[in-house]
Amino acid sequence: MTATVTPHPAGSRRLFGELDHDDTRRGRLAAVHEDMLGAAGQHQLSALREERLRRRAGLRHLGPNWFATVMGTGIVGNAAATLPLQFPGLRGAATVVWVLAALLLVMLSSAWVVQWVRFPGSARDHWNHPVMSQFFGAPPMALLTVGAGTLLLGRDVIGLSAALTVDWVLWSAGTALGLLTACVIPYRMFTHHHVEPNAAFGGWLMPVVPPMVSAGMGALLVPYVPAGQLQLTMIVLCLAMFGMSLFAALVTITMIWSRLVHYGIPETGMVPTLWLVLGPLGQSITAAGLLANAAPAALPDLYAKGLTVFSVIFGVVTWGFAMLWLALAVAVTAKTARAGTLKFNLTWWGFTFPLGTCISGSTILYSHTGANLFAAAAVALYIVLVGAWAVVAVRTARGLLAGTLLRPAPVTA
Repeated sequence: MTATVTPHPAGSRRLFGELDHDDTRRGRLAAVHEDMLGAAGQHQLSALREERLRRRAGLRHLGPNWFATVMGTGIVGNAAATLPLQFPGLRGAATVVWVLAALLLVMLSSAWVVQWVRFPGSARDHWNHPVMSQFFGAPPMALLTVGAGTLLLGRDVIGLSAALTVDWVLWSAGTALGLLTACVIPYRMFTHHHVEPNAAFGGWLMPVVPPMVSAGMGALLVPYVPAGQLQLTMIVLCLAMFGMSLFAALVTITMIWSRLVHYGIPETGMVPTLWLVLGPLGQSITAAGLLANAAPAALPDLYAKGLTVFSVIFGVVTWGFAMLWLALAVAVTAKTARAGTLKFNLTWWGFTFPLGTCISGSTILYSHTGANLFAAAAVALYIVLVGAWAVVAVRTARGLLAGTLLRPAPVTA
């Protein structure tokens, strides 16, 4: 049998071993190689190589925005845990969703670490990108969301002691990262990026909202902190983070409103980010209510009662504005959809977590006021949330399998 000798790529040499430079031996090895693999084997090997290259390219372009999938999934479970309307099977289903969010967090965190190690240039590109860098607020919020779910739902599976340990670890890591993004990302916007007058979009809220999430999720941990100075310090820090995030978010929301008035609705790919405004609104209502619940154990009676009053007044007023923004976001999204230009991308996860914060905010207002309006709103919004999450999750899975979602972020000025 006469074999035609072709040079092997470096990858093949590493796979099958280095070949001798003797022509006769090379031909003999090539013939054996062909006989062993055959046409089907060669095709399979080629397919495996292509798949490895595709996965490697996808890992290179994995951005922090992917952690929005953890946030959006986790809030579905967390919101169900305290929903005013409870029915058999709801808590079990919510626990399954928490497990899914936890698995997503582990997988994405692992992939992100590998990316920083193997492709530091791509990771730095995300950090320097004027749009993608805003989504560095997503990883800390993902940690905080799964941590809260562990305490609310995971305790049924792993026990209270283990749930507290996991929550403390995730809350501490998420809070540290969130405080870092809240300071560093705006600083880099001030000093590093050239920002056009019409550049404001909902993603600008991502770096400054994590401290608000920390404030609300930290309130759940206050009862488990030793009484005295430690407990007092914990709730005071949560209140400080509440204020830090609230004022930064209000400034940013004002800029987004101004951008909409002066320049109209953003390009279609950015339309779902308008829903991100609901995030700090709903989360601030939730955080104020949860801190009021935790206050009697840590604060003097006068301040505890005052915080309860504040949480209701602030919550109702902010809830009203959140409903206004929700109506505007729905109208703009519907207009874009009717025009046939609302194409799927990862910003669609903006339909989930922000809406979930409005559900938890409505739930906490119902628990403090007893007003059925808030209970009805929480249940109605939760139905919408589940539907939105199902649609976005399925489309994300399809896009991931097709490889269309793991592409480099477009360069902008």
